[in-house]
Amino acid sequence: MTAIKNIAIIAHVDHGKTTLVDKIMYHCRLFRDNQNTGDLILDSNDQERERGITITSKNVSVVYKDTKINIIDTPGHADFGGEVERVLNMADGVLLLVDAFEGPMPQTRFVLQKAIDLGLKPCVVVNKVDKPNCTPDEVHEKVFDLMFELGAEEWQLDFPTVYGSALNNWMSDDPDVRTENIEPLLDMVLEHIPAPKIEEGTPQMLITSLDFSSFTGRIAIGRLQRGTLKEGMQVSLVKRDGTVKKTKIKELFTFEGLGRLKVQEVQAGDICALVGLEGFEIGDTIADIENPEGLKTIAIDEPTMSMLFTINDSPFFGKDGKFVTSRHIKERLTKELEKNLALRVEETDSADKFLVYGRGVMHLSVLIETMRREGYELQIGQPQVIIREYDGVKMEPVEELTIDLPEAVSGKAVEMVTMRKGEMLSMETRGERMIIQFMIPSRGIIGMRNQLLTATAGEAIMAHRFKEYQPLKGGIPQRQNGSLISMEKGKAIPYSIDKLQDRGKFFVDPGEDIYEGQVIGENSRQDDMAVNITKTKKLSNVRSSGADDKAKIVPAIKFSLEEALEYIQKDEYVEVTPKHIRLRKIYLTENERKRNKIV
Repeated sequence: MTAIKNIAIIAHVDHGKTTLVDKIMYHCRLFRDNQNTGDLILDSNDQERERGITITSKNVSVVYKDTKINIIDTPGHADFGGEVERVLNMADGVLLLVDAFEGPMPQTRFVLQKAIDLGLKPCVVVNKVDKPNCTPDEVHEKVFDLMFELGAEEWQLDFPTVYGSALNNWMSDDPDVRTENIEPLLDMVLEHIPAPKIEEGTPQMLITSLDFSSFTGRIAIGRLQRGTLKEGMQVSLVKRDGTVKKTKIKELFTFEGLGRLKVQEVQAGDICALVGLEGFEIGDTIADIENPEGLKTIAIDEPTMSMLFTINDSPFFGKDGKFVTSRHIKERLTKELEKNLALRVEETDSADKFLVYGRGVMHLSVLIETMRREGYELQIGQPQVIIREYDGVKMEPVEELTIDLPEAVSGKAVEMVTMRKGEMLSMETRGERMIIQFMIPSRGIIGMRNQLLTATAGEAIMAHRFKEYQPLKGGIPQRQNGSLISMEKGKAIPYSIDKLQDRGKFFVDPGEDIYEGQVIGENSRQDDMAVNITKTKKLSNVRSSGADDKAKIVPAIKFSLEEALEYIQKDEYVEVTPKHIRLRKIYLTENERKRNKIV
């Protein structure tokens, strides 16, 4: 039986977790020398590669000095906190990665709190020490202060630290001494991360992740706390509510490298995957067949935001997608609930509308983007924060917002956040940049990223995380400008767009198909305006000077999915199909809009 160490890598988004895992895999020779596997190996799905972030946690295992190290790469973005909370249950220690320039960020705080509460041993990695203006020693002190603040115990505060650059493949005990490889980091893991605590007794394993294979069905992943599991063994499944079901393990796998290795039995302490169990969910315990004992299940933070998902009923429905009915959408959302713990779905009084609750715009937009790529067509309403009532007082979610931006434009950002009921907590200068912290209602953050990037010429970096519920803060200014709405169905004609350009900015290109009620632009004034851009030029044989000027058209504004969701107003939907993202009014004709005007 080889020694086992289970570690999770936690950090703020973009501090270098996945890059570090790449280097550990290369160092432990997971690949042949002639095998070129590229960078960010664990960011395996398309969306992770495009967005440059980790969305789902992954397991990988390496062998170093005869010790098997199971590494869990976790997401850094606040909206995927549910994912981090689950997988930390499989680890005995965490590698906390901190950027040597930025220091601990909001997300660092969030994931570190979870790790400390679970009693995991932290090891600190100060990454990117070759950046200009970085202060590794100060960052080390800040991490200590943060842990103290989060209530870490003495043995946790006595954490080892290595310094280095994951990108340049070196780690060292001293930030000024550059080494050849990342061995100091792996030696630190062997020395300081405790071996799994193994108790005597019957088998017990908490299911913390799911995988799906079209060949074998659903796969349960977790760490075996005690006992041994064997192939073909009869086991009990203890559900969240305490009920017990009998089932059988067909096949057992442990993690080896990037893949899985089929084994006959698994010893306590190792992370394994089980095939053949029926009817299990995340948070259930696999226990002994005779006298089952359940483990403490996983508590997940509540969602803070909701969106209305409905079928696509625009004039262009069914042109791109394969799955367009409410039955398809309902089945897909139910399937997503199995593995996406921070998600909730509620049915409404209408059969083709569903209320979907999640952690934030990013969390829900990843789901919408995945569905869109699978061939679904649907429409999404404006994101709404969840308002709760405690003792007759209406409460709303409040978030901690950190903005990192050049000093010259910091005034605009402060003004923008305070308009949206934000309160400044602290302001700190680092080099030529400013780091400002605010408390702001979640409502205020929706739609702010775009405006902030415009005001700061794209220089601002925003990070926010849910803090708590506080009494309702009053009205928050919405988008100031109205919409330009198409009056007709047809093709957008360059001549008409050219003549209407002084009315506002357009979202559609010449030659694009549009329909009545589609939002085709932003009005330069506050109210909505219906315009006709399908009119062509009247060809008469009367000549006049200046009539044949060329049409000069400003390029159309194209929204990403998140931008579109944050842009729309109460009476608008985002229509999402595999090939298009369109904005539209809920009521397509002018008469219906007047009749159902939302006051």
